[in-house]
Amino acid sequence: MSEPIRVLVTGAAGQIAYSLLFSIAKGDVFGKDQPIILLLLDITPMLPVLEGVVMELQDCALPLLREIIATDQEQVAFKDLDAAILVGSMPRREGMERKDLLKANVNIFKSQGKALEKYARKTVKVLVVGNPANTNCLIAAKSAPSIPKENFSCLTRLDHNRARSQVAMRCGVPATHVKNVIIWGNHSSTQYPDVHHCLVNLSGGDLACFEAVKDDLWLKGDFISTVQQRGAAVIKARKLSSAMSAAKAICDHMRDIWCGTPEGEFISMGVYSTGNSYGVPADLIYSFPVQIKDKSWTIVGGLSINDFSRGKMDATATELMEERDTAVSFLVD
Repeated sequence: MSEPIRVLVTGAAGQIAYSLLFSIAKGDVFGKDQPIILLLLDITPMLPVLEGVVMELQDCALPLLREIIATDQEQVAFKDLDAAILVGSMPRREGMERKDLLKANVNIFKSQGKALEKYARKTVKVLVVGNPANTNCLIAAKSAPSIPKENFSCLTRLDHNRARSQVAMRCGVPATHVKNVIIWGNHSSTQYPDVHHCLVNLSGGDLACFEAVKDDLWLKGDFISTVQQRGAAVIKARKLSSAMSAAKAICDHMRDIWCGTPEGEFISMGVYSTGNSYGVPADLIYSFPVQIKDKSWTIVGGLSINDFSRGKMDATATELMEERDTAVSFLVD
């Protein structure tokens, strides 16, 4: 058995965490022989609820779960972390301007970035889930200057999984038969789900997605808007935001960071854009196709980009630059 790793989940009394914690604690993310110390952070009013979550985790009697530390104190939660999954954020309330939402979240992620800087290991892998995830991730990274920017990523795997599933359902195959969909850009309704490099396994062989689906109009229209607006559709139906699917995507994302991506496949992650080969402006957290080996990601290079894709990639970059510039203006002490 390895030494236990210290894994933080913030917003730990919330509904995404409730769907997530069991999978982490039972070994689905970091490995079946990797013991875990779970650190659970939430705001003070949520501590009684968090205590109930702790009781349930204890009652699962999981062999890999060595210790659970529930707290409202950043200096406790961020100490010596190996992995941080930042789920908690300020949700958008009715009548709230986007600028006000950004400002509230800048305060949260600036504080958590500083806590990472001060208390966590420099090798910590940080996944930001709380929205606006790309910009929150950038603020956290900027607030922890001694932790490499490459250690920060934001969740676009849920969008990636949604795109993969839509293509699979359309072709009548399991989702595992669809690979190399790409989510470019922001985790927002400007994201660009791109299937120009996607392969579908039909009758034992890989076909280009456009060839397999045989409906260009759908792939360039309703498919894109369905993936872009899927979160809103879930809220409309459930009256609650995606939790089970978000938790599954978090597990996929962190497992791929820990264990690597399969040969010949790539996945989507929001990562630091500086130095990319696709003309995306520097100093953004932007979703790219990546491959992961030895806990390090590399943006997949050399993919051809047509005019249709270019326009959509630029539009989401423009939104991210506006978000970044507004958020950074709030960073000044």
